[in-house]
Amino acid sequence: MSTNHIESSLSNLFEQWAGERPTLVLPLAPSGSHRVYYRLSSKDKVAVGAHNLDRKENQAFLTFSKHFKEKGLPVPTIYAENLDQNVYLQEDLGATTLYSYLLQTGDYFPDYLVQIYKKVVEKLALLQVQGGQGLDFSVCYPRAAFDKQSMLWDFNTFKYYFLKLARIPFDEQLLEDDIDRFAEYLLTTDCSHFMFRDFQTRNIMIRSGEPYFIDYQGGRRGALQYDLASLLYQAKANIPDDIRRDLLNHYLDALEKLISVDREKFIEHFYGYVLIRSIQTFGTYGFRGLFERKEYFIKSIPFAIRNVKWILENASFPVELPELTRALHGIVESKKFEPFDKIKASSSLLTVTIQSFSYKRGIPSDPSGNGGGFVFDCRFIHNPGRYEPYKKLTGRDEAVINFLQHHSEMEEFLNQVYLITDPAIENYIERSFTSLTINFGCTGGQHRSVYAADQLAKHIREKYGVNIELKHTEQELKDWKN
Repeated sequence: MSTNHIESSLSNLFEQWAGERPTLVLPLAPSGSHRVYYRLSSKDKVAVGAHNLDRKENQAFLTFSKHFKEKGLPVPTIYAENLDQNVYLQEDLGATTLYSYLLQTGDYFPDYLVQIYKKVVEKLALLQVQGGQGLDFSVCYPRAAFDKQSMLWDFNTFKYYFLKLARIPFDEQLLEDDIDRFAEYLLTTDCSHFMFRDFQTRNIMIRSGEPYFIDYQGGRRGALQYDLASLLYQAKANIPDDIRRDLLNHYLDALEKLISVDREKFIEHFYGYVLIRSIQTFGTYGFRGLFERKEYFIKSIPFAIRNVKWILENASFPVELPELTRALHGIVESKKFEPFDKIKASSSLLTVTIQSFSYKRGIPSDPSGNGGGFVFDCRFIHNPGRYEPYKKLTGRDEAVINFLQHHSEMEEFLNQVYLITDPAIENYIERSFTSLTINFGCTGGQHRSVYAADQLAKHIREKYGVNIELKHTEQELKDWKN
């Protein structure tokens, strides 16, 4: 479905619900799925609209949401739906996720963040236990329960998209035997409650200091430990071990107010679910990173390795898993995923000049005297400048950024740019070169090239820490401040 068709369907649904046409239809930042989100507003009403071609997934989310809302649980209210058009409207919970708090704190984990996490695990226990009571699990998609079949799907993704692509050696039959035993062991705990499935900080909104949950359409019946493991051992959350233990106990305190709990048995199985969640994470990072070559997922692999290393050193299970353990040690000991030495890079003499420009004016000259560098043509990418709401904006405005992320090939284009430019940067650092120029051009030098230049500058700064000179030539000629 085209962008115009999606926006028209959502606008019509909004008008049916609000009694007036929306004056703003703004694409929001993309999620990790194929769902597309918009913020729609009129004079008196605001809502978040979603478009998703997967009807069964939509049915699961809408059914869960209505059930949870009736229970007084912290989820968005559903305002309107049209499953034939694959669209629905839900309550706008704002733009602040728990993940955004993590980005602000870096490696420091302040007390106020601990208090937010404590609220989150309290609400999680309620969602799992009370939310699972009377829930129609028949709408769950793709399976009604996180059963052995679900675990084997995750193991196979891990095996084929991570172990094989990373060339970690293993005996396939012995690994299959271990996986079968491990799945049987994990299912010996209580698996009768609602399991969110992807309970991580991007799916937790914070509004007025209180947590709300979104994107639970993959939920099903399962073990309580899985969601807690997903939260406390999220690869890039970097929660200190003592705080993890404190949050685990705080969760159990909240859970004991709802059901009886054998803490010792719960914790034993908890670390098993930490491991299976880590294996699922490796599978995702392998598919998205090693297979699809998406930079974000490749950069996340070392964080997942750190979690597995901790499990291997600190947890034990009452089942023998020799081949799985050997394969995991192979991942930990591999040097394939070690990031480039940022200290070495940041102390190098290299300056990377990144410029956006308009092809109407021509490719900028290279002041270094080296005769130029990379030039990337963005003109094939879907142009927001063709649409009236974006004509006076630039590639730094939220509306344009979300348009390019949702409705263009920009992400795939930039992934290819990183694959081309990263080896050159590393080579130049090793050879003590002092200058590299990278140019992005589009028709007007206003939207696509500006965004692409900014994103590459951010990528290089985070990965290498080298000196960067960022120039937006067309905008600077208009007295635009960089």
